[in-house]
Amino acid sequence: MSRIGKAPISVPQGVEISVSKGNVVTVKGPKGVLTQQIDPDLTIKIEDGTINISRPTDQKRHRSMHGLYRSLVNNMVEGVSKGYIKELELVGVGYRASNTGQLLELSLGYSHPVMFFVPSEVKVEAIMEKGKNPLVKLESHDKQLIGQIAAKIRAFRKPEPYKGKGVRFKGEEIRRKQGKTAG
Repeated sequence: MSRIGKAPISVPQGVEISVSKGNVVTVKGPKGVLTQQIDPDLTIKIEDGTINISRPTDQKRHRSMHGLYRSLVNNMVEGVSKGYIKELELVGVGYRASNTGQLLELSLGYSHPVMFFVPSEVKVEAIMEKGKNPLVKLESHDKQLIGQIAAKIRAFRKPEPYKGKGVRFKGEEIRRKQGKTAG
């Protein structure tokens, strides 16, 4: 049995969960509303503050869906109650970040600034402090969306292994290479 799939999901105070026909789960909370279509074979039971997801058989497809959808629903519950934060660090000489509303402007060593429009579901903030690397802080209730946007921003200038320059997640370790040795 799936260890992740059989674990119950506890619902915090102030979060409402409803399952409509077609197995569409809607989670409402203080941070927002999320919906997710769940495989029709799986059954969802909501009982006194916990959610249980069960599967009909031990087929490989049912086993793989069981843990996946349990994790997706858990991320939705956690997102609408607490929210998610991702921080990206710009490492490099002359690298800068600024935002006006939802438009993020990055200066990443190219001949032109990189302009990126962030969807309205994600709050963006560019932090520039003297003596520290610029930070781009993303905040949202949707884990999938915030992860996708952070990955897109990182893809503008991936960290390179020789000097470590580029856009990286805060706390990310970059595997460094030695480079050429003088003969």
